[in-house]
Amino acid sequence: MKEQITNAISDFFFEYETPRQVLVRNRRVGVVCRLIQLGVLAYIIGWVFIYEKGYQSTDTAVSSVFTKMKGVGYTNVNGAERVWDVADYVFPPQGDSSFVVMTNYIMTEGQQMGKCPELPGKHNCSTDSDCEGGSYKRTGHGEMTGVCVNATKTCEVLAWCPVENDHVIPDPPLLLSAENYTLFIKNSVTFPLFGVTRSNLVEGVDAEYIRECLHHSQKDPLCPIFRLGDIVKESGFNFELIAKVGGAIGIVIEWTCNFDVDVKHCKPQYHFHGLYGNPAETDKARASVGYNFRYAKHYMEDKVQKRTLLKVFGIRFDIIVQSLARKFDIIPTLTAIGSGVGIFGVATVVCDLVLLYLLPKRKFYKNMKFKYTESHVQDPESEAGSTETEITKVRDS
Repeated sequence: MKEQITNAISDFFFEYETPRQVLVRNRRVGVVCRLIQLGVLAYIIGWVFIYEKGYQSTDTAVSSVFTKMKGVGYTNVNGAERVWDVADYVFPPQGDSSFVVMTNYIMTEGQQMGKCPELPGKHNCSTDSDCEGGSYKRTGHGEMTGVCVNATKTCEVLAWCPVENDHVIPDPPLLLSAENYTLFIKNSVTFPLFGVTRSNLVEGVDAEYIRECLHHSQKDPLCPIFRLGDIVKESGFNFELIAKVGGAIGIVIEWTCNFDVDVKHCKPQYHFHGLYGNPAETDKARASVGYNFRYAKHYMEDKVQKRTLLKVFGIRFDIIVQSLARKFDIIPTLTAIGSGVGIFGVATVVCDLVLLYLLPKRKFYKNMKFKYTESHVQDPESEAGSTETEITKVRDS
């Protein structure tokens, strides 16, 4: 028994098994095999290595965006002249990556808390019983007092009076001058895996260049200063239409970098997309059009709190940073090569199916593919000296 165990261990450590191969001379099968192998090779080289860059590791960036607007607007509404600067028309003013530039507005001045009639169409009434005291409507401006005002045939409400009338939107927009405002974008990205930090103020974009440049997709693609009219145009909108009722535009800063070459070649690309804005002339049935919000400026007058209410129509800008950096790495390279070598086995499987099941001489090829052996082994421990027949089926690849 000890000798048998020793022999088994010796066979395991000092013997090597290799598959038996059968060479088949068949033109059709040979052509099929080579075509499949060429297809696999083209897939590995063309798709895995060249297109998908399977020999590189990837990383996305940690990003920061800072914005600054420049420009002055002018309005003359009912003889009241006013100049609007950045502090008046940008919301919020902190230079975020998402902000709104006001292009149109409805202003209600001198509001104070009190009782006044609602607008026609909001709380219409004929008697006091139509105005339930203490209740309110979702589209109204305040809480009903239970009184029907005969002069307007609307319910009296407790609200900021006079109530806002936003039925008529100024047309043309009051701040069409916003078309010539400029936007400065400062963006920095860091790729932690590769330890690389880049800014959109790349080599050659210095203070002197910034003072004179204006972004153009062909002439000045790296200039970080953008004219609002150009942004709206490249996003597919008409400025006057979107300025009237507002809308939203996405500014995409794309960083696609290959760190196998010099880092200075890692530069941003800017893309502009209209997210939502004005409906078409034939699409007036939409429930919600444009972009707007309300903003109030509170003040004290004769010890009475008052406010100026603005319904602001504007263009919302959302700056989105997309990044992908690549660099050679031995691990993904070996993984891609290993998976490619494994796929080569598809050719063998297909050719075996053709040989064993489709060709006229499939029985002949099957006999060549599989070898049946019979060995008569005498069992020395058997008292009767019986023989044991062992049939082994060896599959060759």
